[in-house]
Amino acid sequence: MTAKSFYFASNDAMFKRIFGDRHNTRHLVSLLRAILDLPPEDYAEVSIDNPFLAREHPGDKLGILDIKVRTPTGKVIDIEIQLCNHGAIRERVVFYLARMVTGQVGASDGYWKIKRSICIFILDFNLVPEGAIFHNQYSLRDHAGAQFTDLMEVVTLELPKLPGKPDGTALWDWMRFVGARDKEVLEMLAEKNPEVKEAVDKLQDLNADKQARLEAESREKLRRDIAHYKLDAMNQGLAEGRAKGLTEGLAKGQAEGRAEGRAEGKAEGKAEGWTEASHTIARNALRRNMPAEEVMALTGLSKEEIQSLMH
Repeated sequence: MTAKSFYFASNDAMFKRIFGDRHNTRHLVSLLRAILDLPPEDYAEVSIDNPFLAREHPGDKLGILDIKVRTPTGKVIDIEIQLCNHGAIRERVVFYLARMVTGQVGASDGYWKIKRSICIFILDFNLVPEGAIFHNQYSLRDHAGAQFTDLMEVVTLELPKLPGKPDGTALWDWMRFVGARDKEVLEMLAEKNPEVKEAVDKLQDLNADKQARLEAESREKLRRDIAHYKLDAMNQGLAEGRAKGLTEGLAKGQAEGRAEGRAEGKAEGKAEGWTEASHTIARNALRRNMPAEEVMALTGLSKEEIQSLMH
């Protein structure tokens, strides 16, 4: 990153500084009002909680939330921002929700103590391909829509599905702010929404703060490293898959070749068996999407022979 790089609100270090500020929750409350339909008392005095989810046993998996919020009525809200789909997002939501619920009840507490838990996931990718809207809410309901309980709720906000034009809601303004990649967009939002303008000003100040920029740069580097490691793992898995396929193909082909050679009892039978073995190897490799040039090098078959096996 150059010294002139500008870090937007989608950078999770910036996101947490803007919406996770314990001393100034105005931006957080405005965002929550836009996303959730809660009673006014829930927004009166929200607090930022310890983001570490309680573990029931020493060996339990550790969960760390981006921003954990508690309302005056006891509701627990988790706000997450995710730029890349690293997989198992839905499972992660379930894990977080389960811990948010069980973390409210001690060994001597009654179940009545459990308050509503809400997970909000802001995503820079499409998680729900079957849906066209960007804002989805999920709770426990039956097939007819009757609600079993409101104690567990999931909200997904998929930025790629956000309409290109304003729809007149504060939610659109806030999601456009979070997903902005252009300073002109920030200026437009600041002109039309006073609450978002305060967040834009905060973002500008953070970009002028050395410590905030170091945190943001660290998060960007980590995101790039994860993407790099994921690509490396995928390539390694592909290579291992190819090698395994070729090994299996070679073993099968050699066995077929030996059987055919013994059956005919002739030298030319053995030669034909090896040719068939090469074809078997090639077919297995091609089925695993190995490039034709690599198959030619491994089997000794000609380009024409490889092409004939593709059909």
